[in-house]
Amino acid sequence: MTDLTALTIAELRDSLRSGTFSAREIAEAYNAAVAAARGLNAFTVETPDDALACAEAADSGKVTGSLAGIPLGIKDLFATQGVDTTAGSNILKGFKPPYESTVTANLRRAGAGMLGKLNMDEFAMGSSNETSAYGPVLSPWRRQGSNVALTPGGSSGGSAAAVAAQIAPGVTGTDTGGSIRQPAAFTGICGIKPTYGRCSRWGIVSFASSLDQAGPMAKTVRDCAILLEAMAGFDPKDSTSLDLPVPQWQAGLSSDLKGKRVGIPKEYRIDGVPADIDRLWEQGIAWLKDAGAEIVEISLPHTKYALPTYYIIAPAEASSNLARYDGVRYGLREEGVKTLDDMYAATRAVGFGAEVKRRIMIGTYVLSAGFYDAYFTKAQRVRALIKRDFARAFEQCDVILTPTAPSAAFGLGEKSDPLAMYLNDVFAVPASLAGLPAMSVPGGLDEQGLPLGLHLIGNELDEQGVLNAGLAIEERAGFTARPEKWW
Repeated sequence: MTDLTALTIAELRDSLRSGTFSAREIAEAYNAAVAAARGLNAFTVETPDDALACAEAADSGKVTGSLAGIPLGIKDLFATQGVDTTAGSNILKGFKPPYESTVTANLRRAGAGMLGKLNMDEFAMGSSNETSAYGPVLSPWRRQGSNVALTPGGSSGGSAAAVAAQIAPGVTGTDTGGSIRQPAAFTGICGIKPTYGRCSRWGIVSFASSLDQAGPMAKTVRDCAILLEAMAGFDPKDSTSLDLPVPQWQAGLSSDLKGKRVGIPKEYRIDGVPADIDRLWEQGIAWLKDAGAEIVEISLPHTKYALPTYYIIAPAEASSNLARYDGVRYGLREEGVKTLDDMYAATRAVGFGAEVKRRIMIGTYVLSAGFYDAYFTKAQRVRALIKRDFARAFEQCDVILTPTAPSAAFGLGEKSDPLAMYLNDVFAVPASLAGLPAMSVPGGLDEQGLPLGLHLIGNELDEQGVLNAGLAIEERAGFTARPEKWW
């Protein structure tokens, strides 16, 4: 019998339409896979009844959308009505929203079911899923000859692990500075962050409002296109939502890049990057040439300032956004204190983890009266220069190719220094600051047998160009490696 969990979303959809399988069979197969993989700690909440109910609706013909009968995993940052939404934090444990996020509502309208909520770094602050109040997610991958537990990346660590371990055919992620793309690279799957504003932020727990963007993660480029079409769209409830029609990205997929120019930024060749990653980058260039593209060298001169700029702007916005968690309206409240100020302080001290506190403190510092102009205002100016660099680069090229991350997946606990952890985002952050669409596609394995990703950045609103270049790499890389099951 066909292993249903090994199929792509496109294959599952076609099988449902041809009557090869029922939606109920698919839901049951995934519910069983989720239950059998609890050792990965990928899910914070399992919702098998939801997956089965949506399957029944698909089988009976009540639902006929593009994702009818397809069960998905939902990152625990998306509000799901009546189902725990905690952002991986103690301060929101037990919070059941009375409303649905726009993105998950769009997926439900398309007929998708929900397998459960996926573990993540607390408030999406982290690159390894080690800051979650639920404990770290374990990557399904292992180094050759080693049983060391590896990170699936972050903050969408549960999302990445679920797709890689084949316990969800596709998932939602969010990306503030690489949180879709880096975990996708670490686990050998595809993930795309669309142009800022393509997907509504309404009902997504905020980290940094000018950077946060939802996107899909799945096994293939085609699956990402299918999911993104269902997730995207204008939402009047989100003031940053783009009032534009959603393109038919799946129908527009083409790996023929004749007439396209691929930019290679010289500033991304940084010291200390493993030879495996440089080799894969060169291989990616060759693959895109083979697809018909012309390769051009470009310059993004302000790249070296991207990380410090990001780690001023994102914590500043986080300190403002997280002020709402005060123990008064919802979530955790510490009792046994005498004054309102003491209750605020005690609730936030217990409710927030160390990394979230660190970023709130950084953000509060850079927004304070004496330092606002020296840090936050200056960072906003540098952000404008980074955006201008990309605009000038896209006068010379159609898409940009870089590595996704500066290393393969590392062991849990191996990076205890926050600065070393922040460097994980060095290749991903510039596109986030500029609000551009960007995608990670698996390109191969390193010497230890771990996945490495190639990173594509497109011009504003050109998700199609990014997806097409990703498809060209996917076809030529022929990446079919899967982790050996140990969980």
